[in-house]
Amino acid sequence: MLVLSNAVSLSLDEIELNGIRAQGAGGQNVNKVSSAIHLRFDVRASSLPEFYKERLLALSDKRLSSDGVLVIKAQQYRTREKNRLDALERLQSLIRDAVKQQKSRRATRPTRSSQRKRVDNKTAKGKKKALRAKPSY
Repeated sequence: MLVLSNAVSLSLDEIELNGIRAQGAGGQNVNKVSSAIHLRFDVRASSLPEFYKERLLALSDKRLSSDGVLVIKAQQYRTREKNRLDALERLQSLIRDAVKQQKSRRATRPTRSSQRKRVDNKTAKGKKKALRAKPSY
């Protein structure tokens, strides 16, 4: 079970994990061993609540296909088990971040003293630069 919150958890049967060969350098071992993991998760066919599905499908993430399948490739570690755990953790954090409520931004205004300081700094810099100019006789 992949626990997403107190009320929502995801069965590992809904997640498809395939072993593939990792990319990049690694010597002779990289050509023989399938240590990387390809995780595929069908958002539309999952048992997640509708709110979770809507939020996930609304993501503009390149890992999400047009069919609603989320693909994560984990190949950071040398062992298949570590890559499997890494892929599951990344899926878990992606789902949690998608559902997290964004704080609403409150518009603020600069204080009068900060406005005055800004203008004073501008005039001081302008005076300093004016002193650098060549004198006109």
